[in-house]
Amino acid sequence: MFSLYTDAATQPQTGLSAGGILIIQDHHQTQLKTVLTATTNHTAEFEIARIGFEHLLTLTAEPAATTVLFYTDSQIVSDSVAKRYAKHYQLWVDALLAVQDPFQLVLTQWVPERENRGAHTLANQALHSAEDVK
Repeated sequence: MFSLYTDAATQPQTGLSAGGILIIQDHHQTQLKTVLTATTNHTAEFEIARIGFEHLLTLTAEPAATTVLFYTDSQIVSDSVAKRYAKHYQLWVDALLAVQDPFQLVLTQWVPERENRGAHTLANQALHSAEDVK
């Protein structure tokens, strides 16, 4: 079983986005941060969630026998995954659902930002690093 926490950060003035991923399995943490192609916060939240699941696929030999507890502080990601629909973000929802599909079970839970500090901190670190490069 994996616990996956994701978060995105976007600089509205520049459209620069970055994301953080925290994966926990058997008390072992994997921390990832990356610059994203998305230019709005909502699309960045979908993008980093998709990247998180893509990375999980590289960590497990048997995704069909793997349960993932997915935590996000993005209400739109959480609601859209539950409904399998988002009016303005359907392409992003479909991409996320496709990468979740190989797993036996994905339980998505919205959490307040204070409970997603690990991924939040990683996203902000990546964003600040990207801003320094610009």
